[in-house]
Amino acid sequence: MKEIASSDYSIWIGENSLSKLDVSGYSKIAILVDENTKRDCLHKLPKFNDFIIIEIKSGEEHKNITTCNFIWEELTNNHFERNSLLINLGGGVIGDMGGFCASTYKRGIDFIQIPTTLLAMVDASIGGKLGIDFNGLKNQIGLFNNPKSVLVNPKFLKTLHDNKLKSGFAEVVKHALISDNNLWEELTSTPFDILDWGAIILTSIQIKNNIILSDPFEKKNRKKLNFGHTFGHAIESYYLEKGTPILHGEAVYMGMILETELSPIPKEDKNEIKNYILSNFTLAHTPKKSNLLPFLMNDKKNVQGKINFSLLNEIGDCSIDNLFSINEL
Repeated sequence: MKEIASSDYSIWIGENSLSKLDVSGYSKIAILVDENTKRDCLHKLPKFNDFIIIEIKSGEEHKNITTCNFIWEELTNNHFERNSLLINLGGGVIGDMGGFCASTYKRGIDFIQIPTTLLAMVDASIGGKLGIDFNGLKNQIGLFNNPKSVLVNPKFLKTLHDNKLKSGFAEVVKHALISDNNLWEELTSTPFDILDWGAIILTSIQIKNNIILSDPFEKKNRKKLNFGHTFGHAIESYYLEKGTPILHGEAVYMGMILETELSPIPKEDKNEIKNYILSNFTLAHTPKKSNLLPFLMNDKKNVQGKINFSLLNEIGDCSIDNLFSINEL
């Protein structure tokens, strides 16, 4: 088991990480699950007494204020006090929304992240970004607040379908492209089916955590983590509005291809990135840019009416605050 120290909490990684689940001293405890994590993951937690289960529906389409109202009502109806704990057992939706609900209930109760998807393990559970979608826009309402701890158990990956595993892998690819050329070379030279997940997860978390420690509230360096996500969030919102949601990682893959095209890197590097993604992952149709403009214009990172991108200087290095007008896109 490995420990990575973040700003004021620890990230525990390994098959024994759940042994670090500390619920002592809390007046009440709730575990937030969806139908999948209730079935596949809940029984793997250490046994303790006197907790309630709050079950929500899985999927990005439920990451909204209506679901938050349900969670807050459950906490209220069960008389949760400020000295209570919410354990978020699930993927990025549960981690983002559960953390948001905990941070706003009675001005904040403690929460612990137990990510069960690759996406949540290497990205969503790390760094204290919390929030929900609003009016069809990704993560439009939210805040920064750190968990008490993050417990990463790679065994949970065995509960995932292949498409969910490959979706989460988009964030690993992103971390390599923005920060670690050696990791990129490892990913592109190793067949997906024989990757060492323990090592991949550890390296990926270390990359993100180091960036976050240098810039907790995304004023400068942390913006690098947005590579692929400006177009990616617009694509995700487009499909969500159509009523045919796609996985977050699928949208990010498409976003990385589009934002690689905007990046000032050699054509052969652009082709290498695009070919790697398209040859390894099945993606939806990329919408026309004209269909993405309404979502891009409401992106939370925009500056003075311009769309703000993080782009590649080279594979393994990224620049921030690259501003484009709508016409330039």
